[in-house]
Amino acid sequence: MIRELDSIVLTEDLPEHGLKSGDIGTVVLVHRGGEGYEVEFVTLNGETVAVVSVISSHVRPIHKRELAHVRALA
Repeated sequence: MIRELDSIVLTEDLPEHGLKSGDIGTVVLVHRGGEGYEVEFVTLNGETVAVVSVISSHVRPIHKRELAHVRALA
């Protein structure tokens, strides 16, 4: 189960927020027992890019053997 302050991986592009599948965010609020989440996405220097509400199928936990990848914002 994903909890508040967990890091997650976005599984869907959210072009209206400049986010792409694979972007990493932090859960700041859990909605209705995990039906959805409020997630903050930040740059590597700590600048908030977006805080968005997503349904549970649009995020997943980070797996043990995954590496982060850097991309520039459009």
